[in-house]
Amino acid sequence: MTYKEQTTVPLLERLLHNEPFKQALSGIHFNYAGEQQSIAEVGYFKFVEFFIRKGAHVSIFFLLGLGLTQGTFMYQKNRWLHWPLMVLSCTGVAAFDEFHQMLTGGRTPLFQDVMLDTAAAAVAVTLMWLWLWRQKRH
Repeated sequence: MTYKEQTTVPLLERLLHNEPFKQALSGIHFNYAGEQQSIAEVGYFKFVEFFIRKGAHVSIFFLLGLGLTQGTFMYQKNRWLHWPLMVLSCTGVAAFDEFHQMLTGGRTPLFQDVMLDTAAAAVAVTLMWLWLWRQKRH
């Protein structure tokens, strides 16, 4: 689906018509993938949608990292290879996701999204790995 087909802006306009927290959010501005992100630059609803979309990236790849690590931990032969293999696996999925976006009309693949996904997965893999390793020791 193209961005235009899946945008949540119309839904956000209906649900958040009073623009809650606009004053607080107005002070936030940053650059992401070469584009300025702020309410002044993109508008309230697109700014909120940006955080929803990036939050979805982080959540999905955090859960992927947790699941892969937990599902493969007992099969590890070399514990020092397990962590990088899990993170690289998640990075590969993120790269394929962006490749798919490249093939879809009206979508923009971003290297920054791959890095965001990888960071979320790395945090999840680290936390799960430490928790499982600690459980194994006790």
